[in-house]
Amino acid sequence: MAIIIWLVIAALLVIVEIATMGLTTIWFAGGAIVAALAAIFEAHWLIQFLVFAVVSLVLLIFTRPIATKHLMKDQEKTNVESLVGQSALVTATINNIKGEGTVKINGLEWTARSKNDTVIEEGSEVIIDSVSGVKLIVESK
Repeated sequence: MAIIIWLVIAALLVIVEIATMGLTTIWFAGGAIVAALAAIFEAHWLIQFLVFAVVSLVLLIFTRPIATKHLMKDQEKTNVESLVGQSALVTATINNIKGEGTVKINGLEWTARSKNDTVIEEGSEVIIDSVSGVKLIVESK
């Protein structure tokens, strides 16, 4: 009976993975399959559960980064993500305390804030550190 339970759990986890494509539950499905193998050899339920947990975590920790790297390599960054690391020109002084500041990049003006809460004067060149909502977080070049 335990074998069937583990195989049903594995099947459900595979279905969840197919629905979400998050590369998370598939590793737990692998753990459930190995736990089913332990059930075939009539291991105690606690041993089965420990095998499930250990195998799942090992697969998640060691194989997920590799799978993610290879499966996600063809995805292109969105326009906003591609701005990170680029230079921009400050068109209005950036002052986090006053909630002011804009930069211009690729012909578009963006609201900007300083990464380090420093005031950055108009005309300065900055590097885009990250994007927070519709604001660019920048730092002096």
